[in-house]
Amino acid sequence: MKRSKIIRIGLIAVLAAIVLGGATGYYLFNMPHRDVHSAKTDYQLTASALVTEYLENADAANEKYLAANGDSKILEVTGVVHKITEDFAGNKVIILKNASDKAGVSCTFNGEIGSLSLGASVTVKGVINAGASYDADMELYQDVVLNNCTLVN
Repeated sequence: MKRSKIIRIGLIAVLAAIVLGGATGYYLFNMPHRDVHSAKTDYQLTASALVTEYLENADAANEKYLAANGDSKILEVTGVVHKITEDFAGNKVIILKNASDKAGVSCTFNGEIGSLSLGASVTVKGVINAGASYDADMELYQDVVLNNCTLVN
C-alpha cells in the first residue's frame, strides 16, 4: 500500500513538471516580440560615426548600445547604400558604407525594402546586435549588425 502511494505521488509530480515545462515553452515561443518600428529611437547617427565609434573603443560603444538582457538600443542610422543582398532566410540585407569607411553597417529587413538603388542615401531604423571590429587573423573589418530594420521616410 505504501509503495503504490509513493509511485502515485511521483507520477503526479512528473506530470505536473511536464505540464509546467510545456506551458512555459509555449508562452516563451508565442511571447510578443519587441515592436522596433513603433518604438522610440534611442540614438540617431551616421553609419560612418557608428563604425568609427566601435573601431576606436569597442568596450565603450558596447556599453552604450548593447544590453546583456537582449534589449539593445534602437538606432536610426543614415548612410549610403553600398550593397544589397539576401541572407539564407530570404531576408533583404543592405550595407550602408561610404567609400572611405573601413567597415559598414549591415541592416537586415524582415519585409520588403522597396526599390533601393546603390549609392542612395537612406535612414534605417533597427536594433543593434553587434559592433564593428577588426579580425586580425583574416585581416578583415567586420560590419556593425542591425536587425529588424525598417526604412525611415
